[in-house]
Amino acid sequence: MSEPLRQTPLHALHIELGAKMVPFAGYEMPVQYPLGVMKEHLHTRNKAGLFDVSHMGQVVVWPKSGEYEQAALAMERLVPVDVAGLGEMRQRYGMFTNDAGGILDDLMLANLGNHLFVVVNAGCKQADIEHMKAHLSDSCDIEVLDDRALLALQGPAAETALARLQPAVTDMKFMDVARDVDIAGINVVISRSGYTGEDGYEISVADTDAVALARALLALEEVEPIGLGARDSLRLEAGLCLYGHDIDTKTTPAEAALGWAIQKVRRAGGKREGGFPGADVILPQLIEGASRRRVGLRPDGRAPMREGTVLFAGAEGGEAIGTITSGAFGPTIEGPMSMGYVPADLAAPGTQVYGEVRGKRQPAQVAALPFTTPNFKR
Repeated sequence: MSEPLRQTPLHALHIELGAKMVPFAGYEMPVQYPLGVMKEHLHTRNKAGLFDVSHMGQVVVWPKSGEYEQAALAMERLVPVDVAGLGEMRQRYGMFTNDAGGILDDLMLANLGNHLFVVVNAGCKQADIEHMKAHLSDSCDIEVLDDRALLALQGPAAETALARLQPAVTDMKFMDVARDVDIAGINVVISRSGYTGEDGYEISVADTDAVALARALLALEEVEPIGLGARDSLRLEAGLCLYGHDIDTKTTPAEAALGWAIQKVRRAGGKREGGFPGADVILPQLIEGASRRRVGLRPDGRAPMREGTVLFAGAEGGEAIGTITSGAFGPTIEGPMSMGYVPADLAAPGTQVYGEVRGKRQPAQVAALPFTTPNFKR
């Protein structure tokens, strides 16, 4: 028998707000509200949307010495990014890799002064926690924050709206983190980040305060509740990967076009070169390039090419060259969009390929990612 679906601390509020609930990563989550996916997407792009992302895993890595550097260097044994050089109250994107160079999960890492705060994907949460315990416990204590919720406020009006509850948030820049921040009388940890390509914030809050915080945010005139449906189309327009779809254990960071996330200090010739799983695969690919690459695709016409669509170089004949990993209609760009993998020699924007849809090959053009211009506050 399958395990019953878990619920986030906001479950009853989602029901109250008229959400359509669906299974997702072991949780019952809102896919849309009465506004509908299209309007939710556009509202987030134009104003501000509130997302429940409490299904994500929140973990603290406590260095046994009490020094951040110990936790950072320990974490660098598992990720190819610069954790030790991360400034205090700053965060960055990273990934756990395996010995073949594949991606076990992607995650966010934050330096909170005397410890490392980690946010991992819901579907990989338990495996990630066991991975950290297995490899970091010699020098660090791993604390799983099961008693906290996570909310994301995203959109160009996020700052204006949130500043009415806490003016200090206007001073934060993209990837800044702040702790012990008071929002509507509630103590939170907040980062200026998100998964939509828009400006915004992610807010970690005690689960007992989550509903009160959500209600305070939803009371702001710019803010509407947004479900998983719009979250997916927003992140796809922003060219952001979804773990288990666009990246997985058989995809390397270079193949996934995530080389930007691997800083010079961890690359070949860097001060802390390698030392992470799969470095012997990943580091040469960063220099020489990978044989295949994640790209954006713009199908002709109005119909999206969905995940699993097989790609070909020509309108007829020939072997398959790749597969689409994500596809949807983009409300902002007013047309279909996809991401997928093609051979490196077909990865240049403007290259025409063909996706097989219902037995017929339809043209699509390789497009630069992201599909929309990021709106982060640098």
